[in-house]
Amino acid sequence: MALCGGVGAMALPSELIVHIFSFLSDRDKLRASAVCSRWRECLFYPALWTELKLRIGGGGCSSSDETPKLEFLMRKFGSFVRELQLELAPVEGNLSHLNSDPSSARMDQPAGPDSDAQHKERWRDAVATYLDQVLCVFTSIRNNRNLQKLSLYGDTFILQQEGLLDSSHLHLIHQGDKKINEIQQLFMEVLSNSRQLRWLSCSFMLGLVTPCSLSCLSNPSAETLQHLSLLDHQLGPLVSPSELDRLSNLHSLALDFTDFTSELCGLLASPRRTPLHRLSLLLNGATLEFKSLEGTATEDNWKALVRVSANLRVYVMALEVDSSELLRVLKPSLPLERLHLDSYSMPVTDATLELISQQYNKTLTHFLLLRDGPDFPDLSINRNEDPLVLLAWRCTQLAVLVIHGYTVWSHNLVAISRLRGSSLRVLTVSEDSIDFDPDQSVCMEGDPVRNLVKEVSLGLGRVWQPCLDSSVFLSEPTQHFHHELRAFSMGM
Repeated sequence: MALCGGVGAMALPSELIVHIFSFLSDRDKLRASAVCSRWRECLFYPALWTELKLRIGGGGCSSSDETPKLEFLMRKFGSFVRELQLELAPVEGNLSHLNSDPSSARMDQPAGPDSDAQHKERWRDAVATYLDQVLCVFTSIRNNRNLQKLSLYGDTFILQQEGLLDSSHLHLIHQGDKKINEIQQLFMEVLSNSRQLRWLSCSFMLGLVTPCSLSCLSNPSAETLQHLSLLDHQLGPLVSPSELDRLSNLHSLALDFTDFTSELCGLLASPRRTPLHRLSLLLNGATLEFKSLEGTATEDNWKALVRVSANLRVYVMALEVDSSELLRVLKPSLPLERLHLDSYSMPVTDATLELISQQYNKTLTHFLLLRDGPDFPDLSINRNEDPLVLLAWRCTQLAVLVIHGYTVWSHNLVAISRLRGSSLRVLTVSEDSIDFDPDQSVCMEGDPVRNLVKEVSLGLGRVWQPCLDSSVFLSEPTQHFHHELRAFSMGM
């Protein structure tokens, strides 16, 4: 290729410039494109944009302010990008309910018509921005036949606090119901036009997935699809048995626990299918008002599935779920590897921990026990042995233990560190959760916190400190589940 006039970088062939730019991050590529027209031409070469990862909104920035950036990127790369990961956070903080009943508002919000009007206006702006951004994305990728990975997460639970967003709410948004219908149609077009889709994940995308969406997936993509994740806060089953039967090469699957029925489990246990490696299930106590646990996978279903998929591992997150419901779904044959229990008003009982440590002593590697409440329940009351210590002793594969919102006595924390030692790669306990036995403190010299840090560090074989930042534990649970299931599913 002929060299351009001049010296230095401008004299290099375009192919070499494209290769050099391939080492830049997406953000640096966009910055470099502003240098000159030749760099811009090289930087927008399709080979440099096979993968696009975007988060719109959140982090203190306005989602609407980022819409022009999203439109620019999707216009440039939407038609040929192979992997698209998009997270949308339309609004931060709390929004009041959509009705005007003052008793339904948050206690810390001032009452009055002006306040109510402001919240409704903020809600309308947030939903309108979200709809426009989703329309922009799917309009750009509707004819993309090279798409191999589509991962979408919508941090939209705050927009649906009153329940499922339907036409009775969307009439508040200009052409709201029309835009929702258009989004659903575009999503089905993307699925029908795809030819080599390997990863499809849609988590909590407001108004996007319907029970009919998956029927539009093209036959070539049905053969190549290896991961499927369809999650919604309140809609009914998003995957029918007939559609799951088409996806014979699935390696990993993520669903709402109530959607994982006995029939679906039986289909996955078919010997003519590719064995399932990873299964992620979300059990949300709030959705149990709309969805029943009746008809979910039984003990016999799990046994049949494990016989066919011997390497199957399961990740379960339970949000604000009563212990009695947990005991219903935690079947003995469920090959549970990761368990995340998160709550505010429904603390886990010691009996539940006892069951977990006995049933999953050979498979459990990750255990997160979190509670965002005003008090810190002590699970060791009226027991000879602390249930968390017993869990650490029985679960020989335990590698990650995270605790916040429950009382953890210092001597029990030391015992956990000694039982698991260096094999416990992550031991994260909030400082607020740790308590000290006054009888033992009298017998020990020096600062009890410093002594605890020293003893736990010796037990783990590395430097350890209690966690001082509670925000580490109290992130948005659905976002945590989305990120964790992605890492869990890719770790096949």
